Amino acid sequence: MTEIPEVYLDLLQKKTPLAHLATVMPDGSPQNTPVWFDYMDGKIRVNSALGRTKVRNMKLGAKVALSISDPDNPDRYVQLRGTVSRVRQDDVAARHIDQLAHKYLGLDKNPYAKAGDVRVMFEISVFSVQGMS
Repeated sequence: MTEIPEVYLDLLQKKTPLAHLATVMPDGSPQNTPVWFDYMDGKIRVNSALGRTKVRNMKLGAKVALSISDPDNPDRYVQLRGTVSRVRQDDVAARHIDQLAHKYLGLDKNPYAKAGDVRVMFEISVFSVQGMS
């Protein structure tokens, strides 16, 4: 796991930018989705609902990339490449989406939740960091 330089930590810990998450489709083509994320214990965490394309692409060990632009200066960004190191489909994953709703919307519950959604949380271990600060 690669340590993320301090110059980019504000994008991960203080500001609320979306991350553009790139995954790889079964045919090898790229797939990209803007996502909410957080940074905990040196890992990027994202959350999705079972059945979505990114969930099918993000198996344990899958390689992904995230591009995160500074909302106050779009020329400043960090690109993180990593490996899916943990996949959770449990109460922790269900609570995680509400934590992200609090971070991004200031709400205690995810307002976009649908009855029957099964939440999946992915932890990503970063192996490469590039950016412009």
